Amino acid sequence: MTVAIDRATEADADVISEILGEIEAYYGGAETPGNVNQIRTALFSQQPAATVLLARDDNQVLGLASYSLLWPAAGADTSLYLKELYVREPARRRGIAQLLMARLKEEAAAAGCSRIEWTGDADNPPALDFYEAYGVAPKGDKVFYRMEL
Repeated sequence: MTVAIDRATEADADVISEILGEIEAYYGGAETPGNVNQIRTALFSQQPAATVLLARDDNQVLGLASYSLLWPAAGADTSLYLKELYVREPARRRGIAQLLMARLKEEAAAAGCSRIEWTGDADNPPALDFYEAYGVAPKGDKVFYRMEL
């Protein structure tokens, strides 16, 4: 297995849509693919909202990581915010998430970020176990809020 991690292009919108459906199903929702037009706007418009990295073995997409840059982080620093890290079922436990995290560190360094930040769902023990094994402890000094529009 030779896995390459690269940035998604507009040609990847359909597979990103499929994976978003898988993510919804993973969290207990219906496996409804993401809207391809919304994906194109969010990722490939003049002002993209996020960047997506894809893990591929030949032409098969094994997983993704989506991130945005946040400012300010500490002082005037910038941080990379990891919104989603997902490995498709057949590719789990093969080091794909570690490869994605390594590439995220490269992306953050190239963007001049001082840190990478993310949240983990309390009801997702495999993800929390991965982050702990990766050597990153949870921070208890933040409270997460969400305002629906």
